[in-house]
Amino acid sequence: MRFGELALLLALGLALWFWLDSLKAREAGVRAARSACEREGLQLLDETVAGRSVRPARDDDGRVTLERAYDFDYSRSGYDRYRGSVVLRGREVVLVDLAAHRAG
Repeated sequence: MRFGELALLLALGLALWFWLDSLKAREAGVRAARSACEREGLQLLDETVAGRSVRPARDDDGRVTLERAYDFDYSRSGYDRYRGSVVLRGREVVLVDLAAHRAG
């Protein structure tokens, strides 16, 4: 196997890993958003989160991992719409922000 073929195979493997890891992280983000909305008596709209950013970060043990930020919409009454966010570092939820409905 030549170097070019090996590099292509490695790049494809990395892309597949990133895609699968992103799917798992997104599902963790949906669970965190749903749980936070239920705790606050709010309604998670669209039952999904939308990716905002991905960047390298260090976890609590000092290891480099990916930090992903997601946005989602939620409602108090079903007639209003607020934007919330959830941040994951690896698989750990480090922040869920639902403050927008308190300001309005």
